Amino acid sequence: MNRSAICSSDRHVAWWLIACAAMVFCIVVIGGLTRLTHSGLSIVEWQPLVGAIPPLSQADWETSFDTYKATPEFRLVNFDIGVEGYKRIFWLEYFHRLLGRMAGLAFLLPLLWFVARGAVRGRLAWRLGGIFLLGGLQGAMGWYMVKSGLVDDPRVSQFRLTAHLGLAFVILGAQLWTALELWAPSGGGAGPTPSRQRLAHFALCIAIVVFLMVLSGGMVAGIRAGYAYNTFPLMNGRLVPLEILMIEPWYDNFFYNMATVQFVHRSIAGLLVLLVSAFWWQARKEASLYGPAAALFAVLGAQVALGIATLLLQVPVLLGATHQAVAAVVFATSIWVAHHTRVAGKSPRPDAEDAHVRFPRQAAHEH
Repeated sequence: MNRSAICSSDRHVAWWLIACAAMVFCIVVIGGLTRLTHSGLSIVEWQPLVGAIPPLSQADWETSFDTYKATPEFRLVNFDIGVEGYKRIFWLEYFHRLLGRMAGLAFLLPLLWFVARGAVRGRLAWRLGGIFLLGGLQGAMGWYMVKSGLVDDPRVSQFRLTAHLGLAFVILGAQLWTALELWAPSGGGAGPTPSRQRLAHFALCIAIVVFLMVLSGGMVAGIRAGYAYNTFPLMNGRLVPLEILMIEPWYDNFFYNMATVQFVHRSIAGLLVLLVSAFWWQARKEASLYGPAAALFAVLGAQVALGIATLLLQVPVLLGATHQAVAAVVFATSIWVAHHTRVAGKSPRPDAEDAHVRFPRQAAHEH
């Protein structure tokens, strides 16, 4: 297979992965809406295949509603809704699950096709297979999370919620990074200069801190800490609230104390502002890095502003969902910047070697 054919094939795979990442982004947004509208516990069974068919008759709706009425969420939160009100929350959660199923098929079927055509094999095939398994694990994690809210308290476990959210971002990041590797491979060629290498490590650290901010946001959502301390920059009149370590043992504060959980989230956001500002300042003289660094700075600024507004207004649904959506944008941007910083400035290898440096393939299949 000649070099131009390989590059064309790789780019087709890259575009497919970007489309799959866009679907994951939509799932993250809809997931935020289901949480904020108390819709996530409206479907009390996990049926990966049969569950794809919604109630089709009024009798089916009545049966489904009767099942929901046995849940603590109905008894304690949505006790005043009828069948029509139940339909509204049902459809949002149903669409969330349906989109997850569609994303799985949109990943698996083209993957099998690419493998059959020889466009994907070797290490790339194993990597993509691993991403598909993560998607299956994500579906199981979603149900594991929902189950925690069907027992006594109509709140899902903050740990399971954070794991569910974090796994979605891992899948998003893996898809985007792999797509970028195929589009602009980072292997081969002359290595970067020491200063560029430091910037590459810096950018990767920023992406990791963004992921940590997402996880801390999951904890905030899980214990509903956003409904407390609705002032900024002070919390209960102080930068560091007195009640930040009121629970014993002290480490439980990081999981159950609204003051501590929200303070950690604010602190990570502040740290990111400093890190991204420093990265932009160091990258400003690099023509190939200035634009990506400025883009990361801009989306982070928008996210911080949204976070403050969401807090001050006590988490309105639309603003809260937008805050979660932009978190995914910030994470995706940080992945792009980390990869771009890694490959920018490298000199390409000779054409004869270029096709082999991204994801090694069997030479017998390529010639």
